Amino acid sequence: MKKMTIREIMQATEAQVISVEALDEVLERTISHITQSSKEAGKDSLFFAIQGERLDGHQFIGECFEKGVAACLSSKVIAPKKGSALLLVPDVKKALLKLAAHYKNKFHIPFIGITGSVGKTTTKDMVASVLAQKYEVLFTQGNYNNDIGVPLTLFRLEEHHEIAVIEMGMNHFGEIHALAEVVRPQLGLISNVGVAHIEYLGSREGILKAKCEMFDFVPLDGVAILNADNDMLVTLEGKLPQKLRWFGLENKKDVYADNLQVLGMEKTSCHVHTQEGSFAVVIPLPGEHMVLNALSAVTVGLEMGMNLGEIKAGIENFVPTKNRMNVMKLENGITVLNDVYNANPISMKASLNILANAQGRKVAILGFMGELGEQASQMHEEVGAHAAEKGIDLLFCIGKLNDYMAQGAKDGGVKEVYCFDSQEDFWSFGLSRLKKGDAILVKASHSMAFEKTVEKIQGVN
Repeated sequence: MKKMTIREIMQATEAQVISVEALDEVLERTISHITQSSKEAGKDSLFFAIQGERLDGHQFIGECFEKGVAACLSSKVIAPKKGSALLLVPDVKKALLKLAAHYKNKFHIPFIGITGSVGKTTTKDMVASVLAQKYEVLFTQGNYNNDIGVPLTLFRLEEHHEIAVIEMGMNHFGEIHALAEVVRPQLGLISNVGVAHIEYLGSREGILKAKCEMFDFVPLDGVAILNADNDMLVTLEGKLPQKLRWFGLENKKDVYADNLQVLGMEKTSCHVHTQEGSFAVVIPLPGEHMVLNALSAVTVGLEMGMNLGEIKAGIENFVPTKNRMNVMKLENGITVLNDVYNANPISMKASLNILANAQGRKVAILGFMGELGEQASQMHEEVGAHAAEKGIDLLFCIGKLNDYMAQGAKDGGVKEVYCFDSQEDFWSFGLSRLKKGDAILVKASHSMAFEKTVEKIQGVN
């Protein structure tokens, strides 16, 4: 990151500076690293202390002062040592957003904002892969998409970056608004509106409203890129002041695809049509929903002045994030569809669709899906029913509401269905029932930490 003086940070965050040294000298010191990890903090660092659910970052400020960090951003008065300063603010997260907005404004490049209920991280990664064929791209790593992750992403901006792709997540009203106010994207993309976080937002209409907070900060001469196949997003036709660009499969508007072929559990081919021409492409991920992700990237690429050859190369060279639809062919003869990063009803059904195309016995190891509110039981049951519809041979349901998922599968005709309260219970009973030739989907909400089960399967004989 570019260096900033403590004076500059103080002014951007409206902080009170506390130091045992002469203030004028302290304010001219520079920082070139911002972190919430005391282990990563060094002499040129600004450490910011976040009060979390399990840990209070303020308890590490003393350690940071001992290491001689340039400054600590804090909402508690903790006496600094010589060589360090305390920047006192009422709310560290709000101060961090202010500082990120200040830093972002040093860069006069296009910013692209991405949000959606399902697949926004894969969409973001695919957009970045396409843009990287022409530009030096900064993009959100992993799912650093909240009020801490977005600032940390922006602080990674350097002089060589020519474009930035920023993912924005939320589960409450106002969160996208706060992030978009910092990012102020020239182009805003919504991949879809589903049921994720409906527990906090009340309805799909509420989810749509929360996602659309991004457009409060897309300029009037900016672009809104929307999924034309999503029943909620199509209601925005004529309601946004920005230029609209649509992508889809069923609704053939600006960018669309046809001639889809799912090539086993690893790839999908299709023919993409745009106003600039058409091309055939092989997407290195399975599933119809991955075609929609690719089409969104095509639309962004066109808006950013790219040619079809560059866009095609970006899609075909895409590498998925770890634990997101990774196909693993194990030495023990088992194929694992590792999609454990997160889950909701739409993504769960999409992954089951992919499993249905596999060779051999089709096995699903599915876990709890969070933040579904009053509809949670019904939605777990619907996922079980979908497993039956897709011909899944063996289903393991793990965690809360597993009985609803199991009942939906049994009612639909799945003959082998087992329920477990925990992964450990499954390991004791279920691992021994896996065998050579199985194709196995592993998927649950992130909080379930199902990557542990993937590791266990890798050890199955």
